[in-house]
Amino acid sequence: MDDIVYLTEADVRGLLTMPALRDRLRVAFGLFSAGRADVPPRIAARAPKGMLAAMPGYLEGVGLVVKAVSVFAENHGTDIPSHQGLIVVCDEHTGTPVAIMDGASVTALRTAASAAVAGDLLARPESSVLAIIGGGVQGHSHLAAFADLRPWSEIRIASRSNGSALALAARHPSAKAVPFEQAVRGADVVCLTTDADHPVVDPAWVKPGAHIGSVGNRAELHPGFTTGPVFVEWMGAAVSPPPAGATELQGIDLDRVVEIGRVVNGDHPGRTAADEVTVYKSTGHAIEDAAAAKLVLDIALEKGVGLRLPR
Repeated sequence: MDDIVYLTEADVRGLLTMPALRDRLRVAFGLFSAGRADVPPRIAARAPKGMLAAMPGYLEGVGLVVKAVSVFAENHGTDIPSHQGLIVVCDEHTGTPVAIMDGASVTALRTAASAAVAGDLLARPESSVLAIIGGGVQGHSHLAAFADLRPWSEIRIASRSNGSALALAARHPSAKAVPFEQAVRGADVVCLTTDADHPVVDPAWVKPGAHIGSVGNRAELHPGFTTGPVFVEWMGAAVSPPPAGATELQGIDLDRVVEIGRVVNGDHPGRTAADEVTVYKSTGHAIEDAAAAKLVLDIALEKGVGLRLPR
């Protein structure tokens, strides 16, 4: 391929489907935990109101990618997204750049799809009630990512903005907007998708056997959820300080931290009891970007989608 393929946000969203993305991510997690990837911790340059992070990574059979992503929390509620960025995909054998694509859409979709992979592995098979906490970009992405994982009898949406909760609930016939505690009590799977800098769910609300997933990059996960095993994309979530690691996992006993790829590979059982509350904490990881970007590029080349840019 002599040209560089450029793919817009609309291209990315039009090409990715959640089932295919979940499948690619599941494989990627397994490869990463088997030592077939190289992903250094993300770095970031901070501006007065936000930061620009760089996330390079190599995944065997997928390629080399780097994502430059800006995170400006004060953009919430404006026409400018809080997360913006670009992903560059390079050939793993030659290092030649082969594609540039919108990074915000990839981030939104792969984050939710990764949480759904973890949820599928850790939630009880008979789970029937889903709660999504947060009505923003990740709330919408989580609804898409989790909708077909189980035959949900009920989907509950809670948000600090009732309008956001109602708008998200309107996207699925089984969904309804409810207050936070009502959303969580009795739920089998609880997805935390906020930008809160404090815990948003009390562990006392969570029923035995539930699965909790958290993708917020600040401090939405209550300390009471990190007293047992915590499943992560990579061990650096508990070792590296933010922005690479998770705020909520700093200082945690590393013996209780488990890469989700180990569950994929059969090296860890995941859930060990029906009444165990399983917890997944995401920090975002470049192998997710690599797997998602390669899937987008494969389909784009097959369908002839995207703008070809001369080198």
